[in-house]
Amino acid sequence: MNYYDTLIEVADDCPAKLAEVPQARGGKKTKAVIEYEILLKHPYSHTEEDIAFETYAVLHNVPKDIRSKERKKFLSKGHLHLRVSALAKRYGWGIHNNVAGKIALVASESSRYNELLDDRTREKSRRFALSAPRS
Repeated sequence: MNYYDTLIEVADDCPAKLAEVPQARGGKKTKAVIEYEILLKHPYSHTEEDIAFETYAVLHNVPKDIRSKERKKFLSKGHLHLRVSALAKRYGWGIHNNVAGKIALVASESSRYNELLDDRTREKSRRFALSAPRS
């Protein structure tokens, strides 16, 4: 489930021209808000599996004392990658997985995002657009 030394690009049809902070809806944190908060506070500290489970645990109020057991059950099933996250689809964030598989957010307007994008030695994973690509 983890990517290594990969940039997950912002979707071609992303409506955000600059990276945006996702907002809670109806007073509740969304999946994107939780992913954003984890990655903002702890860049290059978590793998995709870590993020997927922590997001699930927060959304489903999994008690901390049983998280280890629940994580094993959770990871035994297939889960979507951050490649399909709203952070890259809607909010304008690139997602960089370093060589150890640890993740950080990279604002699409930043020089760092452009460096990663232009690096021909780095693997890229495009976030699939839901509509036709912009020309």
